[in-house]
Amino acid sequence: MPAEKLGHKIINNQFLRFMVSAGSGFLVDIIAFYVLYHYVFTSPSYKVINQPVSNYLLSFSISFFMGVLVNFLINRYLVFSESKLPPTQQFLRFISVAIVGFFANMGVLKFMVSYLHMYPPIARPAAALSLFFASFFIHKLFSFNLKLRDHAGNNHPQSN
Repeated sequence: MPAEKLGHKIINNQFLRFMVSAGSGFLVDIIAFYVLYHYVFTSPSYKVINQPVSNYLLSFSISFFMGVLVNFLINRYLVFSESKLPPTQQFLRFISVAIVGFFANMGVLKFMVSYLHMYPPIARPAAALSLFFASFFIHKLFSFNLKLRDHAGNNHPQSN
């Protein structure tokens, strides 16, 4: 497929644009996680509000929300731009979904590291990828208040 046709297909398909957005947020998250885990939080654990927190969970907590911010901005302006909700409401909905995703990712990450004995920089992308598809539909329906029927690319304005 020529590059021009591929580019047109991505631009006109909401799910493919979501994949590019999620991929961008994912890259920010994973790169930040790697840097934080290997170069910033080098001790095995740290005290946070007088509680011990492992270096991989602390790195995850920061990197996750860096990726969420990038993901929201791309989703807002390039993926779900037809949404009629005010930006503040979109952000509050998006961040509430992200918080649920944060705990889901943290649970999967802890399971992979603690019980499967996976190396945290390998477990982190595996945890994120395991929750990817649910994220598209949750953000489409809840964060941006759009209907499912337009997810394939027919991006007509919604009247909600």
